[in-house]
Amino acid sequence: MKTILVTGANGQLAKCIKDLENKFNQFKFVFANSSELDITQNNQTAFFNNHKIDWCINCAAYTAVDLAESEHKKVNDINVLGCKYLAQACKDYHINLIHISTDFVFDGEISKAYKENDTTNPLGVYGLSKLNGENEIISIFDNHFIIRTSWLYSEYGNNFFKTMLRLASDRNEINVISDQIGTPTYAKDLANALLTIVKSDNQNYGIYNYSNEGVASWYDFAKAIFEIKNLSIKTIPIPSLSYPTPAKRPSFSVLDKTKIKNTFQIEIPYWRDSLKKAISKI
Repeated sequence: MKTILVTGANGQLAKCIKDLENKFNQFKFVFANSSELDITQNNQTAFFNNHKIDWCINCAAYTAVDLAESEHKKVNDINVLGCKYLAQACKDYHINLIHISTDFVFDGEISKAYKENDTTNPLGVYGLSKLNGENEIISIFDNHFIIRTSWLYSEYGNNFFKTMLRLASDRNEINVISDQIGTPTYAKDLANALLTIVKSDNQNYGIYNYSNEGVASWYDFAKAIFEIKNLSIKTIPIPSLSYPTPAKRPSFSVLDKTKIKNTFQIEIPYWRDSLKKAISKI
């Protein structure tokens, strides 16, 4: 029985993986939070000596996009050094690594879905740290899958989906940005895809894109949340310029999923269909 280590156990993606334990009962799972496995520390021999790990899914990350602009050291420690140290441990202990990255490695200046080999050009500290983390992994060893995803949400943790539901509880009107285009991704769908990759035993290592199917703005996403939840909220589209943030976001970050679908025969749900599932869990 293969053992899968899932780092960042307190995060939404790790919790979604945990929800799928019974579906993938051919695997043993080890979930580690930062107190059990601090990826920012270089020497982790005790942890890896005590656990026989075959695969590692790295869900540990600094994801506070705006706060990252003023917390350079912290974001670098987790998203860059953490990747470096974890990749080295995976190499030393012969562990296949799946690492989660982001659409924020792109600048959003093209008008077609991004492929894995398109030019990267992050606009902020967070995106740059994730790109640098990718490069650390690539430089250390070959047995890795880097999965770039976008607009991740679930019933767990802090995310746009839960923020909209919270705001709707005490407001009748909400302004939402309408000129940033991407695809909402249900973390449980991503979790299922990651475990499908492990199950496949496919060794076509490299960078892959994964998000739900379809295209939306944040405004579209919010409108859909309220419609499916049957909430009477007036949703007002506004431009990004009307809601300045410390970090600049890519205006277009739709991801092309052809590679991951063809390589692993993964069927990807349409984002609104997955949103309905997420809402049923709230």
